[in-house]
Amino acid sequence: MAKIKPRVKVPKKAAAGEIIEIKALISHPMHTGRAKDKKTGKKIPRKIINKFVASFEGQDVFTANFEPAVSANPYIAFPFKASKSGAFTFTWVEDGGAEFTASKKMTVA
Repeated sequence: MAKIKPRVKVPKKAAAGEIIEIKALISHPMHTGRAKDKKTGKKIPRKIINKFVASFEGQDVFTANFEPAVSANPYIAFPFKASKSGAFTFTWVEDGGAEFTASKKMTVA
């Protein structure tokens, strides 16, 4: 399986009250459990990212639950109203409980 790599884009600086766009993407094949391995002919077991959580300073600000119909390398973009400086933490949860995280800091002036 390809290396699973989370990537996020958060502005480094924002003005107080400004609505910014947060972008998150994870490189993940999102195996649905229906495809077959081309070499062996056996089904590839289901392994998808089933949950995404974005939190700011420990408070969840965006969550999403994914189903097998979501494409490989799921991309998410959502608005956030900047009110104070702090750190975002992004968590993707895979079938079986594996977690992948990324974090970014933002300064509000």
